[in-house]
Order: sequence, then structure tokens, then C-alpha cells
Amino acid sequence: MAGSKELATVVRLRGEKSARVDGSSVKLIVGLGNPGIEYQFTPHNLGFLTIDRLAEQLDARVDNRHCRAVTGKGRIGDQEVVLAKPETFMNLSGLSVRELVDEYGLNPESDLIVIYDELDLPFGSLRVRQRGSAAGHNGMKSVIGALDTQEVTRIRLGIGPDTPIRDGKSYVLRQLKKSELKAVDELLDSAAEAARVIVTDGVNAAMNRFNRRPEAEEQAE
Repeated sequence: MAGSKELATVVRLRGEKSARVDGSSVKLIVGLGNPGIEYQFTPHNLGFLTIDRLAEQLDARVDNRHCRAVTGKGRIGDQEVVLAKPETFMNLSGLSVRELVDEYGLNPESDLIVIYDELDLPFGSLRVRQRGSAAGHNGMKSVIGALDTQEVTRIRLGIGPDTPIRDGKSYVLRQLKKSELKAVDELLDSAAEAARVIVTDGVNAAMNRFNRRPEAEEQAE
């Protein structure tokens, strides 16, 4: 059986071949989370919730089950996109993402956007990154391991608390508080917009637009 590096090379080559032969291409936008109603409105499911928000905006239905995920298709500008929510549970997200990349013949370093919660960022903040480690996020760690590359564009959604916590797992799997819903709603809109900018204008444009620090932070320096 081929190793992970060989598999990643095959996936990239398939993506290049597909683009050359028929001129068509899709972008894959994956939100990470846990399936099940009990996890639906937890901080750890902001990736799923962003996919739902994007689907609503694009008038797309995310209800097709394949590659161990629930998927749907839409268009951002002239670009066809596949929206996906893996059903493998967070820590095994990479299994589904790898199957999706393989299924659509994509290059994960140019055709994939992953959206997930980030405990190390302040609640309600957003950062776009083009590459890097998983920084302790098990879902992203699984994706990087399955694809054998850290060159994956990602949108990180801040869920960090104002005060220190003892149990990170309980915190990310708790139900969102009523007082947090307004900030979450605004964050989902920003995350959906960031994904659209990445698709239409590129990741650098998205980083320039969305990675600016709040004015209060700049004044404090």
C-alpha cells in the first residue's frame, strides 16, 4: 500500500490532470465539527455552522452523503464550490477530507479551504492562514496528517474565553450561551465572507482584509 506521501502526490497529480483535460475545476470548502444534534450549537462546531451559513447564502443544499461527509454544491462568482461537513467526528476529519480531495481530483494546497474553531484566539475573532501546523487542534491535525501537507488554507474562528479554563474539552463541547449568540452570528457572517474572498480574490487578499487586529489592540501598544 502506498504511503501517505505517495498518496498525497497522486492526489495532486490527479487534480492537475483534471484541470488540464476538461478545463473544469471546483474548490472544496470544509467545515470541521461533530455530527449529532447534541453538538450542533457548541463552540467546537463553528466550522459546521459556517458551512450552513454559506449554504444559505449560496442557495445550496448540503444533504448529499458521500466520502463520509454531508456535501452540497454551489457557486461563488464563476467558481463552482463543494461545501462539506465530515461525519467522521472531529478527531478523524482527515479521513473524510482525503476522500473528498481524491473524489474531486483536487490539489489540497490550492483547492481546499478548511474552517474550524480555535481556542487560542479571542472569542469572536477570525484569522486566515495559508499554511502552518495544527496548533493543537485535533481536527486540523487529522487533516494535515491525511493529506501529508501543512500547505492548507484555513479560516480559524476564535472561541477563546476571557478567563483561564481548566478543562478545554468541556469548554469546546458545551452549549453556546445566549449572551454569545450575537458574536457568533457576526463571526459566521465574517467566516462565510472570508471564504468567498479566498475563492474570488485569493488567500492573500483575504489575509489582508480579515487579519487586521482590532483598533483597541493597536492603541494599547
